[in-house]
Amino acid sequence: MSQKKRFLLRLDLKLYEVLEKWSADELRSVNAQIEYLLSEAARKSGRWKANKHQKAAGQQQNNTELEDES
Repeated sequence: MSQKKRFLLRLDLKLYEVLEKWSADELRSVNAQIEYLLSEAARKSGRWKANKHQKAAGQQQNNTELEDES
């Protein structure tokens, strides 16, 4: 498992409530949801390249989503 950096994050209460509901909808903790959203934004901006394992997992998820749409 990769190491995690701990730090304090202050959020607007309304934003936290939105994140709390969103994370519950996706069966994640608020912390995991924030980490997911930040990593997705970093990947989409080209600032963080996924390693081979992450790319394979992402490809599998995309294929599953395409099958579900059919």
